[in-house]
Amino acid sequence: MALVPGKATPRGAYPHVRMVNDLIWVSGTSSRRADDTFDGVQVHPDGTVVLDIGEQTRAVINNIRDILRSVDSDLSDLVQMTTYLVDMSDFAGYNDAYSEYFDYTGPTRTTVAVRELPHPHLLIEIQAVAVRRSGASAGTPKKE
Repeated sequence: MALVPGKATPRGAYPHVRMVNDLIWVSGTSSRRADDTFDGVQVHPDGTVVLDIGEQTRAVINNIRDILRSVDSDLSDLVQMTTYLVDMSDFAGYNDAYSEYFDYTGPTRTTVAVRELPHPHLLIEIQAVAVRRSGASAGTPKKE
């Protein structure tokens, strides 16, 4: 399954998920919903915008979980995650939300700063790699 029903359609010609043998790659995933709105974004009537890195991080991880579940996998099967943050001053809030799901037994992780993401309301995007279950998982998420 390349595209996952109920998830935001990619803004380019690429799949949500790709599998080769026991390896699973999840394309860069954001907090964008299927209706093109975003978790972690409040737009007020006066035009001001409030962005919440914690809420966006949780939404991204939950989206990754949904994508993995579409191929009979889960967060516990993740082995590596690469996170792209628009502003490293959001690192602490991102790290706090991330630690609600993973601890030191979770996937390896790299976090880098990028100039921008495909929409100005996005603070974060995560790309992931998992291994298909074979009885033992790569790590156990702390929270479902």
